[in-house]
Amino acid sequence: MNEIAGAVASRVRMERRRFSERSLVQLTLVRYREFWREPEAIFWVFVFPILLATGLGIAFRNRPPEMMRIGVSDRHLAAALSADPNLSVQVMDASAGGEALRLGRIALFAAPGAEGGVTFRYDDTNPEARTARVLADRAVQRAAGVRDAVPVAADVVREPGNRYIDFLIPGLLGMNLMGSGIWGLGFAIVDARRKKLLKRLVASPMSRSEYLLSFVLSRISMLFIEVLALVGFGVLIFGVPLRGPIGELMALCLLASLTFSALGLLIACRAQTIEAASGLMNFVMLPMWVFSGVFFSSERFPAMLQPFIQALPLTAVIRAFRGNMLQGEHLGAMSLPIAVMIAWLVGCFFIALKLFRWR
Repeated sequence: MNEIAGAVASRVRMERRRFSERSLVQLTLVRYREFWREPEAIFWVFVFPILLATGLGIAFRNRPPEMMRIGVSDRHLAAALSADPNLSVQVMDASAGGEALRLGRIALFAAPGAEGGVTFRYDDTNPEARTARVLADRAVQRAAGVRDAVPVAADVVREPGNRYIDFLIPGLLGMNLMGSGIWGLGFAIVDARRKKLLKRLVASPMSRSEYLLSFVLSRISMLFIEVLALVGFGVLIFGVPLRGPIGELMALCLLASLTFSALGLLIACRAQTIEAASGLMNFVMLPMWVFSGVFFSSERFPAMLQPFIQALPLTAVIRAFRGNMLQGEHLGAMSLPIAVMIAWLVGCFFIALKLFRWR
């Protein structure tokens, strides 16, 4: 009898293991079907970041210096200023010059001053106007016979890595992983809870860990497609450099995806409606869109905000991506951003498991 009971128990365990494996596979396939059946999700995950990178990459591409447009009220002074190839000089009277300056048609207006001098009228808070002031002053001084005391030469270097598109692609990659991780996982869970599917699933032989693990597996497999689409586009179209090890970049992407998935799980652990989940997600992601340095450096913000900014998960993700792609840093040199990501991953995951509501 003991042998028969042991054989039956062994058979039951084997069947449970097979059922568990099949259920996990089916749950993961469900995640894929849910994603591919939503055209909006495909657009925001794959198409939108590429369109954004294309537009901003073209708008902020490296170009030769633009000629500064300035107005001059005197023809002799205009001839002196025209000697500088970086200045576009227009002769106009003082009234027309003031109007053009106010409307932004010119960056600076020059007129003869007292005792044979020159008066420059410009807005000193405008960077373009300050540049025009320096160029115009240099042209006037050289026309008067002043020569540089020290000869200088320019050694122009145009190296991929310091362009705006190089700065932008890692930021867009981090933003994309954040959006797909938080929105993709959070909305699916809340929608299933709203439709009472979670209550039915938890009553089935499926374990709760398998349900949550199916989201993780689908995110990991989709991750490679997301990264390949955006990074490949940047490398092929704009020549964005990949100076760090590709394997380490993928490891950072995996850690980032898991971090944002854990954050999405925490946001969705109690929400009952799509509206509530959407509000919570926007509340969490908006500060990171603004402060984390997606489109411009986070160092532009005051020093008093830097501890808060550096503690944001998206800030750490983007910092690690730029370190790998643009500076060729290894994982050992990214201990701080990696520690921040791990802290968010572990903290959000365990809090979400404690608070998660299936009904």
